[in-house]
Amino acid sequence: MPLTPETLPRHELVGLDARVRAGANPDLLGIEGCVVTETTKTLGLQGADRVRHVPKEGTTFEFTLSSGEVVTVEGRRLVARPARRTEKSGDSKWR
Repeated sequence: MPLTPETLPRHELVGLDARVRAGANPDLLGIEGCVVTETTKTLGLQGADRVRHVPKEGTTFEFTLSSGEVVTVEGRRLVARPARRTEKSGDSKWR
């Protein structure tokens, strides 16, 4: 399955450039960098000086695809174990 704006929540996020567009915590706004880690509830963004762990729930992210297209995703759509979220078979709400 190719990486498109519609399929982004089903894909591996590590390696994509991301930015916090909106969120419940105003201190997180504007954080940006490359996604280097992902857990069930957080994304780790590598900035210029350190990795910042941003909660998925209550946050809106902008991801830049390799084509240069910017995709906005509500973090609540990403809350799941990465392996479960990206699976292609079984009972998954992402299919």
